[in-house]
Amino acid sequence: MALPALERKQYKLGKYDIVAQPQYGSAHMLRYTVMLNGKRIGALMSVPSESDCRFMEAPPPVPPLRIFALTNRPGRPKKGSSPVRNEEL
Repeated sequence: MALPALERKQYKLGKYDIVAQPQYGSAHMLRYTVMLNGKRIGALMSVPSESDCRFMEAPPPVPPLRIFALTNRPGRPKKGSSPVRNEEL
């Protein structure tokens, strides 16, 4: 016996259009697609708030990664060397 599928719903939250469609293979979970002026800006599995929509529209800037600083782990210092000062952090 198959479970009944939910219907597709559409509503407006502020200036954002929200389309709730059933998740594939699930009887009760919905995927909420957020659209602004007809353009998709993101999707969530939980009901979005207007704050979530604003965050998807203009996410905060992310600082660049410092890969070398994270992977560089120098070994034990040599005898007679001066102590290293880490002023970068």
